[in-house]
Amino acid sequence: MFFRTFSFLLFLAFSFQISAQNKQISLEEIWSGTFRQEGLQALQSLNDGQSYIIQDYDREKSEMRVDIYSYKSGQRTGTLINSADIPELKYFQTFKLSEDESKAILGVDIQPIFRRSTRGIYFVYDIKTKKITRIDKEMIQEPTFSPNNEKVAYVKNNNIFIKNISSNQKTQVTSDGVDNEIINGLTDWVYEEEFAFVRAFEWSLDGDKIAFLRFDETDVPEFSMDMYGRYGQDLYPSQDVFKYPKAGENNAEVTLHIYDVASQKKNQVSLEAYEYLPRLKWTKDENVFSVQATNRHQNELKLYFVDTKTSKAKLIHTEKDDAYVDVTDDLTFLEDNSFIWTSEKDGWKHIYHYNKKGKLINQVTNGKWEVTSYYGYDRQNKRIFYQSTETGSVNRGIYSIKLNGESKRDLSTKEGTNSASFSADFTYYVNTFNSVKIPNLYTLNLAKNGKVVREIKNNDVLENKLNEYQISPKELSTIEVNGNDLNMWMIKPLDFDASKKYPMLMYQYSGPGSQSVSNSFMGSNDYWYQMLANKGYIIVTVDGRGTGFKGRDFKKVTQKELGKLELKDQIDAAKLLGQRDYIDKNRIGIWGWSYGGFMSSNAIFQAGDVFSFAIAVAPVTSWRFYDSIYTERYMTTPQENASGYDENSPITHVKNFNDDNSYLLIHGSADDNVHVQNTMQLIEALVQANKQFDWRIYPDKNHGIYGGNTRLHLYKLMTDFITENL
Repeated sequence: MFFRTFSFLLFLAFSFQISAQNKQISLEEIWSGTFRQEGLQALQSLNDGQSYIIQDYDREKSEMRVDIYSYKSGQRTGTLINSADIPELKYFQTFKLSEDESKAILGVDIQPIFRRSTRGIYFVYDIKTKKITRIDKEMIQEPTFSPNNEKVAYVKNNNIFIKNISSNQKTQVTSDGVDNEIINGLTDWVYEEEFAFVRAFEWSLDGDKIAFLRFDETDVPEFSMDMYGRYGQDLYPSQDVFKYPKAGENNAEVTLHIYDVASQKKNQVSLEAYEYLPRLKWTKDENVFSVQATNRHQNELKLYFVDTKTSKAKLIHTEKDDAYVDVTDDLTFLEDNSFIWTSEKDGWKHIYHYNKKGKLINQVTNGKWEVTSYYGYDRQNKRIFYQSTETGSVNRGIYSIKLNGESKRDLSTKEGTNSASFSADFTYYVNTFNSVKIPNLYTLNLAKNGKVVREIKNNDVLENKLNEYQISPKELSTIEVNGNDLNMWMIKPLDFDASKKYPMLMYQYSGPGSQSVSNSFMGSNDYWYQMLANKGYIIVTVDGRGTGFKGRDFKKVTQKELGKLELKDQIDAAKLLGQRDYIDKNRIGIWGWSYGGFMSSNAIFQAGDVFSFAIAVAPVTSWRFYDSIYTERYMTTPQENASGYDENSPITHVKNFNDDNSYLLIHGSADDNVHVQNTMQLIEALVQANKQFDWRIYPDKNHGIYGGNTRLHLYKLMTDFITENL
């Protein structure tokens, strides 16, 4: 009797395990955050290197706080700022400390403008006296302390102002700022989007001067977007109008200026012929300012040192490339004004050390792998910390090395994707690790040897939750295509049977320097792919030529022909995969977003015999429609390279679209990045070619197409389209 009861219980337990593992992922779960990873709040190291701060809201007490924690113990040791101590300000959204950590700029009513820019109401808060001072009565942008914390510089209505905190006196530095014409101290749309910076002014080390950029957009063509509003609230559409230089069109004229705070005089800095000034940085000499300048083709990058006493510039270093030179964020000045710089000049991105005159001292790192992040320089121990692909292009490891290139240390403990955030004095770093099998694991490590001090947070709860679902392993591999070993991942149905044939959906992005195949844990799309896999699809991604982290030549081989070699690699990879016994070569689909949408559109129009199905979300349909900085970096101008633009444009190839194939075109009407004009022009071309297809426009949605139920609706649309047509 006991044996029969035990057997029955064992059967029940086994049945429950099978049932639990058969749970299906749903779209509602994906987009409601069911599978969201536990993360760390954004932390900022304090100057002592032993403590960090975190902004947190205490709902019970209705308090916004900036709390202090010990790196070593992880325990809260105090509170730096508490809204309860500020009667004039019940809450704050953002904070920024002064260099000596005695004051903070607190922001409220923060409003987004474009991808990185915001405006808001800002206050200076004295942490010791708890006194608060409003910087300006109106909304402002990018308030920044002077080095001695006595002043704040900021931008309002495209002009730069300086506020003396103690006297409350305000000085207007510029007065010619006009919307859509003149911008002082901030970047224009295309700089913000493609050079990834907004604040275009810098205090000198002693606070006596400000270097700033002035943008003259007068001759830049305008772009406008209709905003349709909500039913019952907006009877007439509004219009968003801004300057947007498309490929081959006029850019803003950008000039560099030095403002003397005491005399209130401005001097323009004269530089050799240039098109863009993408980076500003003060050196360790209070009278020497650095600026990076590049030509319109972006294949020549120059570093200048500007003598602020004379406003004269001296060329210190030049980088050249037959294709393009990436602007570097890694420029670091040492006490003797020698500098650390990263470059691809030997074919791989590495770290270099130059003296203050621009003469090479030594190449710090070298090898057939890439430095993927430069974390900083520990002056006390003369060590550089960086992330790289030394264990393979799909992996990321953390390393340190002496400034002279010796005594390299591997600080990573596991193979996968490691990233680091260092304390101010480089005693500790917080390591974030994940892989295709392991979600984010956060540990505190010693910077000198990588030893784990303590585990901060793991995602065991998520791992346990996923055990209840049908999750197939993501298989990392390579596939030889056109003489290159391309990185690939594949997801098969959980009940995969090699004797059966499965339809295959390929995802790719393919943009220059990008990476879609990596040894990292699942994101939202991966859960969707798991759902599709268990509907009977094989999902594949292949990183073809033009993508990143495999050397300069692999990345830049697509120059002047964006979409040509990338498409060939996707086509040939699909053909090779279609030869496998378990893949139905007649049911291969492809999809992508943005650059990936450009690629999937080209695939269905130019290779309809290979791909029977495509989805394109927010695609570029002709590079003539896209912005100058990004497009010309890879294509030069359409005036110089008309064939490169047109022969690789999806619009050019609509006549070849096979009516038996399926194509879904999706766009947000308020996309300020890839304008809906791309999709509308492609729709018109398809209509005039009498080609039938499906399309969907999401009103007032930008390039991300999200908000409310939008993402859920979008992915249900794509899921239904896949199941009906592939």
